[in-house]
Amino acid sequence: MHDDPSETLPAAARLAWWGTAWLRGAVVTDLLVDAVIGDDATHTVADPFQGTDTLVGGLARLRAEGARSFGAAFPAEGDPVGLGGPASFNAAALEEGSAVVVEGTGLGLVPQRTGAAVAWVLHPAQRRQLPDVGEADRGLRAALLESASALAALDVARWNPEVADRLMNLRHRPALTAPAGVPDRCVDLAARGLQATGIAALALEDDGGAVTAHEMTARREALVPLERAGRRALVAACSPEVWPPA
Repeated sequence: MHDDPSETLPAAARLAWWGTAWLRGAVVTDLLVDAVIGDDATHTVADPFQGTDTLVGGLARLRAEGARSFGAAFPAEGDPVGLGGPASFNAAALEEGSAVVVEGTGLGLVPQRTGAAVAWVLHPAQRRQLPDVGEADRGLRAALLESASALAALDVARWNPEVADRLMNLRHRPALTAPAGVPDRCVDLAARGLQATGIAALALEDDGGAVTAHEMTARREALVPLERAGRRALVAACSPEVWPPA
């Protein structure tokens, strides 16, 4: 695991990649558990009607109910990317910032963190519209160029040198490990999506010397499209429904 949280796959992405590989017989159960839990203490699956089960027990039940894949969603206010409803599932996913849709079951999972423990809470989930990998890739490339140009005009190097450094060194991306079956193009897209959301989060942490409301608004307008494109890239890279053929 990386020390920088912006370079670590979110739990929903890890479950999407390794859970799907497990369903397809590409990884054994121990690898699934290690990859999904990562540095956390434990993960469980919580069914409001049947109680709480272990991660493996809960996922095995979903497999028995016809699960074909796990796909991630990373919604934000005004951009429910990766979600298809109903409203209760969307609201829970939006509150946590992520969810997993279990294709073939009509169910979704929302991760609720308590300290070092994560409970994946089951919800009804509907079919969703997704950006395809090519669309998300093109959108991210365009957003990076536009945001870098806008931030340069706003003298990002003066108010946040680290953001400027990251924009100048886009070839330095998170080194992600993926299980068999995840297309190389999706591994690369996920790394660039993490990079983009990390840059946006870093730049939005504080106002970094902005002296006017206009300046603060200009910075936010330069960064919000980058953050959005990064999330959409992660959704496409972690949604097997839209992966290109192997």
